[in-house]
Amino acid sequence: MIPATSLLQTVSKTAIQSARRQISASTAALADISVEHGRGEWKTFGDPTTYQPGKFQVCTYNKISPDGLKKFPESQYEIKEGETAANAHAILLRSHKLQESEVPHTVRAIARCGAGTNNVPVARMTELGIPVFNTPGANANAVKELVLAGMLLGSRRVVDGINHMTSLGEQGLAKERVEKDKALFGGREIKGKTLAVIGLGHIGASTARDAEHLGMKVVGYDPGLSIENALKLPRSIDLSDSIANAVRDADYISINIPYIKGEGGTHGIIGKAIVENFKSGAVLLNFARGELVDSEALKDHLDTNDGRYISDFPDDVLWNHENSVILPHLGASTGEAEDAAAAMAAETIRDFLETGTIRNSVNFPPTSLTAAPENSIRFTIVTKNTPGMLAHISEVFAQDDLNILQQINQSRGEVAYNVVDVDISGHGVVDFKGVQEKITMLDGVLSSRVIYGVPGTGYAKNLEGDYFV
Repeated sequence: MIPATSLLQTVSKTAIQSARRQISASTAALADISVEHGRGEWKTFGDPTTYQPGKFQVCTYNKISPDGLKKFPESQYEIKEGETAANAHAILLRSHKLQESEVPHTVRAIARCGAGTNNVPVARMTELGIPVFNTPGANANAVKELVLAGMLLGSRRVVDGINHMTSLGEQGLAKERVEKDKALFGGREIKGKTLAVIGLGHIGASTARDAEHLGMKVVGYDPGLSIENALKLPRSIDLSDSIANAVRDADYISINIPYIKGEGGTHGIIGKAIVENFKSGAVLLNFARGELVDSEALKDHLDTNDGRYISDFPDDVLWNHENSVILPHLGASTGEAEDAAAAMAAETIRDFLETGTIRNSVNFPPTSLTAAPENSIRFTIVTKNTPGMLAHISEVFAQDDLNILQQINQSRGEVAYNVVDVDISGHGVVDFKGVQEKITMLDGVLSSRVIYGVPGTGYAKNLEGDYFV
C-alpha cells in the first residue's frame, strides 16, 4: 500500500476547488463515457421524469436555508423536495427522521444541517456504504449565546418576574406593586463565579472563552479534547480529570457533550453520583441533549439545595418545577445558524460528489485529497474493512493494464474508503466500464464511483451480488 502521507496531503479549500477544475478539465476527452457504462448505460433508476442528465440531484427534507442551497450551482445541481427526488444522489435534511425506505439506491451521501445525527440511521447507512455528514460548529455561536442567556436566567429569576408582572398587569396592579414585589425575585451576579464546562468542543470552548471575558473562573473537562479546540480555550482555564471534580466547586455547570446510547454511552451521565457533588445553589445548564440528565436525581438538588436547572429540552419530571426553566429547543434556532449549517452541509456534499473528499463525516474516515493528476480518472471505492481489499482492487487495475498514479486507503470501524487516480492515456471507454464492474463485484465491495467531470454519472453498487449501475 502506498502511504497516504506521501501521496495525498491535507488540502485547503483552494486545493479542493482546484481538484474540481482539474477533474472537469478532463471531461472533453471523455465525454462519451457518460453514455455507456457497465451493463448498458450510466444511468439512474427511478422515475426518469424527475432526472436531468448531467446534473446531481439533491433531495431535501425540512425547510433548508436558501442561502445554503445557493452553494449548489444550478448548472450542476437540481434541488427537489422529498418524494419528488426519485433519483437523488444526495440527501440534505435537518430534523426529519430519515427512514431507510427514503434512501434510494442512487444516493451517494447524506448530510444533516446540524451536529447531531440521531434522526439518521447511521449504522445502516454504514452497512450500505453511504457516508453521513454533519456540520460541527455551524450553530456553535447560536447555542453559546443561549448558554450565556441560561446563566442569567439561572441567576436572576427573570422568568418568574415576567410572569408576575403579567399577572399584576391583568389585575391592573403593576404600577402599585412593582417596587414592593421586586424583592421576591432577588438574584446574584455571574462575575467572579465559577463555571464548569463539561465537553470542550466548538460550543464548550466558545462558552469558556466568553465566560472568562465576563469575569468568571472557568473549569473544564473533556477526555477527548482535540488540539484544535485546546488552542481555542482561555489560558486561565483549569482542566479537571473527572466530571465530579470539575463540578465540585462550580456555581454554574454547562454540559456540551454528545448523547450516545448503549453501554459506555452518555445516557443519564449527569446522575446521582455527579449531582451529589453539586454545591448548594449550583445551576445546571443543559443545551446538549435532554437524555444526558437523570431528572429524578437532579430533582433532589432542586428541592433541597436551592439549585436551578435551565434546559433546552422537554422534561417530563421537571417541566413545572419552580427551580427549572424549560425552553423549546431554541439552541440553533437563529437565521444565522440555519444559514451556516446549510452552507456547510452543501459544501461538504459538493466536495464529496465532485472530488471524493470526506470531511465532517460521522461514519466514514476523513480523507483529504489533492487535485487529480492530469490525464487521469478518479475511482472511489467503498468496502468492508477487511484485510486484503486494497490488494484485490489494485490487482484488477493491473490485470487491465491500468497505471495507478496515486492512491489512498482510509478506514473507520467496519468501513474502508479507497481513492485511486488512474492514468487514462491510451485507454478507451471499455477499459473503464469493465474495470469498474470487476471492482464493484469483488467480495466486500459496497459501491464505487468514477469521477471524471460529468455530474450524476459513474456510480455502481454491489447489491448482495447484483450489479447496480
